[in-house]
Amino acid sequence: MFSTAKLFLILGGINAALVVMLGAFGAHGLKARMTAEMLAVYQTGVHYHLFHALGQLAVGIVALHIVDSVYLKWAGWLMLAGIILFSGSLYVLSVSGLRWLGMVTPFGGLAFIAAWIVFVIAIAKSV
Repeated sequence: MFSTAKLFLILGGINAALVVMLGAFGAHGLKARMTAEMLAVYQTGVHYHLFHALGQLAVGIVALHIVDSVYLKWAGWLMLAGIILFSGSLYVLSVSGLRWLGMVTPFGGLAFIAAWIVFVIAIAKSV
């Protein structure tokens, strides 16, 4: 099994690559096919995806110094859950027009908020 540091460095790198691909797809493949409103929804998903891919990398880097922190593991997994629920729901909503997916998005936002709070707790408890 991977260490926490290695796991979240890998997941952060994968998500960073994925968000670049999704951003490029939105800018070049979807721009002409979407309304301005839906393109803005898609771009919001991309922005939050990018921030939290970087957040996963931060979790991995900090985990090199704070080994075996349950809080860091939770922070990393909550960021992944947020990417899937928040950004994922916005990606699907923007391409499909299924407005009910907007009900899923806030749960991803809560996962993001919880991730950053748990990240801070991990660092505060380590000193």
